[in-house]
Amino acid sequence: MQDITSKELELISDALTAEGLICKKARAYSKTLTDADLAQCMTKIADEHEQRFNVLLNLIGG
Repeated sequence: MQDITSKELELISDALTAEGLICKKARAYSKTLTDADLAQCMTKIADEHEQRFNVLLNLIGG
């Protein structure tokens, strides 16, 4: 694997922050929504962003 430049690391860090925030918000919304279909949709969105978060984290060896 190639070394990650500081700029790439900065971009990955920003993406990790965004993905983590979206995941947390979607999970929170899924727990407060009264419409079951919308709640399930938010859970799916949270799961997808969590997967992206984990992929990014693996890029930096986390």
